Amino acid sequence: MLQRNKVFSNPRYLTIKVTFISRDNERTTVDASVGDNLLSVGQAAGMPLEGTCEAQMACSTCHVIVAKEYFAKLPKAREEEEDMLDLAADVQATSRLSCQIDLTDELDGIEVQIPSESYNAQGF
Repeated sequence: MLQRNKVFSNPRYLTIKVTFISRDNERTTVDASVGDNLLSVGQAAGMPLEGTCEAQMACSTCHVIVAKEYFAKLPKAREEEEDMLDLAADVQATSRLSCQIDLTDELDGIEVQIPSESYNAQGF
């Protein structure tokens, strides 16, 4: 449910729900602000999304699978993103790089699946 902070009218203060579905089908729902980047939200929620290239589209370590009903609401992927997805494991028709998704109020309730071959090696 979209909530507007009564003190601010700036869209940046709109809160939306984002649900991450782990490889084990565990669901984690978090609050995020409109304008937040999906990769940052996922990392803050403890999801195994490395984002090794720091959103430069030089890797696919932040690959997610977006629920079909929300995939259509996203801007079309750029060619560079499509090229990186070609290198990702477990790619699906609704795969995207989470670093390329900025959250909008239209994405309230979005669900994203963490691919089965996703591992975060940053902690090693």
